[in-house]
Amino acid sequence: MRSFFILLLFLVGCTYEPEYDVLIINGKVVDGSGRDPIFASVGVKNDKIINVGDLKGSALKIINAKGLIVSPGFIDMHTHAVRGIFDVPTAEAFLFQGVTTLTDGNDGSSPLPIGEHYEKISSTKISPNWAVFVGQGTVRREVMGLENRAPTTQELEQMISIVDQAMKDGALGLSSGLFYVPGSFSTKNEVVELAKVASKYGGIYISHMRDEAALIIESVNETIDIGKLAELPAVITHHKVIGKSNWGLSKETLKLVDAAVNEGFDVYLDQYPYTASQTSLRALIPQWAQAGGREMLLQRIEDSEIRAKIKEEIIERILFDRGGGDPKNVVISEAKWDTSLEGKNLAEITISYGLEPSAENAAETVFKIYKQGNARAVFHAISDEDVKNIMRHPRASIASDGPMMIFGEGKPHPRSYGTYPRVLAKYVREQNIISLPEAIRKMTSLPAKVLSIKERGLIKEGYYADIVIFNEKTISDNATFQNPHQYSNGVEFVLVNGIVVVEGGNHTGAKPGKVLHGPGYK
Repeated sequence: MRSFFILLLFLVGCTYEPEYDVLIINGKVVDGSGRDPIFASVGVKNDKIINVGDLKGSALKIINAKGLIVSPGFIDMHTHAVRGIFDVPTAEAFLFQGVTTLTDGNDGSSPLPIGEHYEKISSTKISPNWAVFVGQGTVRREVMGLENRAPTTQELEQMISIVDQAMKDGALGLSSGLFYVPGSFSTKNEVVELAKVASKYGGIYISHMRDEAALIIESVNETIDIGKLAELPAVITHHKVIGKSNWGLSKETLKLVDAAVNEGFDVYLDQYPYTASQTSLRALIPQWAQAGGREMLLQRIEDSEIRAKIKEEIIERILFDRGGGDPKNVVISEAKWDTSLEGKNLAEITISYGLEPSAENAAETVFKIYKQGNARAVFHAISDEDVKNIMRHPRASIASDGPMMIFGEGKPHPRSYGTYPRVLAKYVREQNIISLPEAIRKMTSLPAKVLSIKERGLIKEGYYADIVIFNEKTISDNATFQNPHQYSNGVEFVLVNGIVVVEGGNHTGAKPGKVLHGPGYK
């Protein structure tokens, strides 16, 4: 009897350790590879998936995923979430879509130095994983300001040195925004020299091309050429065709991608599933006029002869480019100096100034808005048929291009709230443009492959436990252009690095996100 009590005391004193931290049962697993779903359980221990199959065993937490899809967490390979991540480190807008990894530093604009930025992210503690590119425009601005000229030999060497350090600090690769100042002042060869540095460390080149409208064919060719000459994968980011007269050209741009791939070059795409873009209202102003910065542009606007030339190009862009043929297609999304403008289009604002809403008068409205502090705008100028064409391409990932929104501020593009559920609801469930396994592949393993993010993007033993569990019948985007600040429906659970951050559709407050360093990290 005495020995029995000793044994009992020993057993009570032992620390009980279950086989799994989290066990997901009864779910339909879409593993991210593009293969058909399977019914299986997923066992998680610490931050890794350790078993997938018909599992038995104990767990600290059991999630019953009956009637739900279990997939890898979505990897958003193009965001501007640095605008807001330190204000909203819990990142609800993205996590409620199923996004577990965010990348920033896109369109040629990035934090610098990359190492210091990563330290700030780590010390802040955020809910999703995080990685950044080094921006070619930011590097050029650091060395040359906003000057419209070629760099000297010494300046180019300085830029190469900055990119080299950024890659060692863990940048994913080099991004460019050749549509934006100062990237627009760069030649192809200048960009190639910086892309060669990213190539040396195994990084990629991702580009907001020089033009997405009338010169889109030339711009696709330039992007592919940079990848070829620098010997690294090239990504045509947020690929779209702007301007009604250019609609349908996605068929030609995708042929160029296929031709390059058939020649043995790595070329990829990403896209967001909307027929409107968002950027600064300066997108309507010619780049040459923006050289030297705001004060120089204001001086040019005051010069009657130069002003007339600028106005002529603004009219052209309203009619045949981002304006979609009518000032009403340009909607102010953010104007911090006058929030009453938010949600109003250029036609309405022009009328409020006592003028007819013609393209000519709308150009004058652009001048007035810029003088008072500029604004961001949504531009409705994309065809849904081009969106579908690009989405069908096997090398096209899904990406939001969205900032981290502070809930309720401004009238932003809804993509920060709805990109991924919109694809799953509209283009998979309702229109069958792509299958569910293919959509998940475009959100998970494909971007992981392109970005060289290891051991993420699949439901697979040994991979990190970034997992989203959602209802394929009810997942939907609620955010609209009229009412963008609405979270999506249908995502029930999200795990980041094995920690539950969304449960029952609510954020748990957990912040287990990690910095994911690029391939050159030392």
